[in-house]
Amino acid sequence: MEKQKIGIINEVINWIFGVIEHHTGSDILRMLALTGYVTSKIHEGMSRVCAHLLFMLRDPCSPPSQIITSCHFHFKFWLQLSSNYKYFKFQVGYASSSSIFSNDIQFPYILRTIPSDKFQSEAIVNLIRHFGWVWVGAIASDDDYGKYGVKFFREEMESANLCVAFSETIPKVYSNEKMKIAVDAVKSSTAKVIVLYATDIDLSPFVLEVIHHNITDRTWIATEAWITSALIAKPEYFPYFGGTIGFAVPRSVIPGLKEFLYDVHPSKDPNDVLTIEFWQTAFNCTWPNSSVPYNVDHRVNMTGKEDRLYDMSDQLCTGEEKLEDLKSTYLDTSQLRITNNVRQAVYLLAHAIDLFSQFLFGGTQRCEFSPYKCFHCLWLYLTKIKFITHDGRKIELDRNGDVLNGSYDILNWHMDNTGEITFVKVGEYKFTSSKYEFVLPKNSTLFWNTESSRLPDSVCTKVCPPGTRKGIHQGQPICCFDCIPCTDGYVSEKPGQRLCDPCGENDWSNAEKNKCVPKHVEFLAYEEALGFTLVILSIFGALVVLAVTVVYVIHRHTPLVKANDRELSFLIQMSLGITVLSSMLFIGKPCNWSCKTRQVTLALGFCLCLSSILGKTVSLFFAYRISISKTRLISMHPIFRKLIVLICVVGEIGVCTAYLVLEPPSLFKNIEPQNVKIIFECNEGSIEFLCSIFGFDVLLALLCFVTTFVARQLPDNYYEGKCITFGMLVFFIVWISFVPAYLGTKGKFNVAVEIFAILASSYGLLGCVFLPKCFIILLRPKRNTDETVGGRVPTVDRSIQLTSASVSSELNSTMVSTILDE
Repeated sequence: MEKQKIGIINEVINWIFGVIEHHTGSDILRMLALTGYVTSKIHEGMSRVCAHLLFMLRDPCSPPSQIITSCHFHFKFWLQLSSNYKYFKFQVGYASSSSIFSNDIQFPYILRTIPSDKFQSEAIVNLIRHFGWVWVGAIASDDDYGKYGVKFFREEMESANLCVAFSETIPKVYSNEKMKIAVDAVKSSTAKVIVLYATDIDLSPFVLEVIHHNITDRTWIATEAWITSALIAKPEYFPYFGGTIGFAVPRSVIPGLKEFLYDVHPSKDPNDVLTIEFWQTAFNCTWPNSSVPYNVDHRVNMTGKEDRLYDMSDQLCTGEEKLEDLKSTYLDTSQLRITNNVRQAVYLLAHAIDLFSQFLFGGTQRCEFSPYKCFHCLWLYLTKIKFITHDGRKIELDRNGDVLNGSYDILNWHMDNTGEITFVKVGEYKFTSSKYEFVLPKNSTLFWNTESSRLPDSVCTKVCPPGTRKGIHQGQPICCFDCIPCTDGYVSEKPGQRLCDPCGENDWSNAEKNKCVPKHVEFLAYEEALGFTLVILSIFGALVVLAVTVVYVIHRHTPLVKANDRELSFLIQMSLGITVLSSMLFIGKPCNWSCKTRQVTLALGFCLCLSSILGKTVSLFFAYRISISKTRLISMHPIFRKLIVLICVVGEIGVCTAYLVLEPPSLFKNIEPQNVKIIFECNEGSIEFLCSIFGFDVLLALLCFVTTFVARQLPDNYYEGKCITFGMLVFFIVWISFVPAYLGTKGKFNVAVEIFAILASSYGLLGCVFLPKCFIILLRPKRNTDETVGGRVPTVDRSIQLTSASVSSELNSTMVSTILDE
């Protein structure tokens, strides 16, 4: 408390020094006769200072006297005085930072050289955000300074999406119950960082309570009201409050101030009560022939007991005491912070009066304005004043009397080698009304009062790791949450994400859900076992077809090959080769050209095959009709069977051309069935066209089956009718089984089922139609004679001797004939 009183006296004397400095060393005030000055500093325990120093001047427009007041009052006292303008015309505050004074309606004539607490609240939140703290407690004094300060602090925290863990007040008059609530909040909360919005005097009982309860491992954020307070920054408090970080008014060096302070002595003015009280307090003695008592603090400490009261000391002051030997904050000019604001307040008034006096008088001219007009005119000069201080800082006020720009020093409590607490500047916070600059170099030496001596971690819930998202609890602060794993297809790459980000169309989340990776691409590849097997089967089928064709070419003049249209047999072999090789278009990564060609090639191949078989079955059908009608029917020239094939194939080509021109198939990336992979498949385009081209093949297959089924009982040495009938049955069984199997599979297995159906039906037709003939040609050549192939076989009525071979031979040799067999 003694240091506190000496500091206040220091500020008062500095005000006097500023006036004297201006009055004697500047041209600004030489034309003005300052007949008095007023300095006030109202604190608990220092109320007599204002009572002794209150001195009013005359009307502001009456030279040579001006009424200018530069005061730093306790908030409530100033609030009462500022409402009565007959005592105070203008007030310039140098340490009252409460944001309530920015209200130009309630306080229209108050200016300040200290930034509003609104800027300090913003600075504190930016400091919290810089260190990554999200869960912070707040303790405020039970007065307007604490309440308004915490109010702006909470608003800034909310706008920054940060959380206030608790907000408690400490009483101005000691209350064990209220103090216990604040201390319990600190002890029980998981917040390791706490903002203290209070003056040093109000904070002192709380500090003692923290020490009493042995609360450590906390980081305290200080405001400018106590960051450099000698009342709090005691070495014995360092284990509990070491590492405190906060904001302070910028430090400055005032030239000539230290010499001026050394010049203070009670003997210079026996009526200078302030100096006598300072001298008695500093040297613990009583000034002779003086009744000035000690300034005793009546505040109750945390134990509830009052301090020992005393009014006088038994030891008399000799006047020989030397201020140079005094170790106190009075002579410490290295931490001139609020003191510098006092000087700026004096300079602010001096510059305004200088400009105003030049306007009013210009020399010897007296004021012709009314006092009321002069009052407002002077106010305009005060609010529009701009000047540069001795240390290069720019002073400029807004219409509310607040500074437009400024800065704070960021201080951190360290302990030096002598065991004293030092205030180490680790950064700076510069601000204007629209922007700020937070300067905290990476090489700053920061001390943290934690077990690990590292940056504390103050969170309600630890940051969710990548792969999870925040799950906010209803009704709880946003800083308290659960970490919920991202769903499939969503990732969170950074810690603490509120939402998981969806992966792109071609990507999928990995197992940890912290990164999008390319989706697995699925198609029936040549390299995999299934694709390779189907390729081998396709090539083998093509080789078998080629072998059959070679056999037929070599034995093309034999009766068995010539029987029932040799050319159609070659067309069937060629078409079966096309169909088995077309299956390879379904294997490998699909592309637009393969999608367009594979279905069309398959349809045309089956169309050629089935139309050629139909040409054969028509001959068998006519043979059977002849056998049951006991007559020779009108025979057909082989060219008509070729016309059947030609008409069918041309019709199929026409439909396929329209299909490819109007709505062609295209590549399609299917991600619907399984999002974890992309299925490359073909979009078949128009389903109507696709059904048309394959529907025509089905119609041809039905006609082939009907005609051969009717003629299946026709006697034949090599059973061609029955073989074709069985081949068509195999064809239908394969494709009927294909439908449910195709619909029941997805992806590459869907394609594999279709390829299997193509190969199975092709192998079935190849085996049923040509295997018996190749068997006879290669293994039973004696049966490959005209007698055997064209022999007479009894018909139904035993009167007509016909075989399919003989019918074919006769149809080949006769264009049109009518023979009646009686």
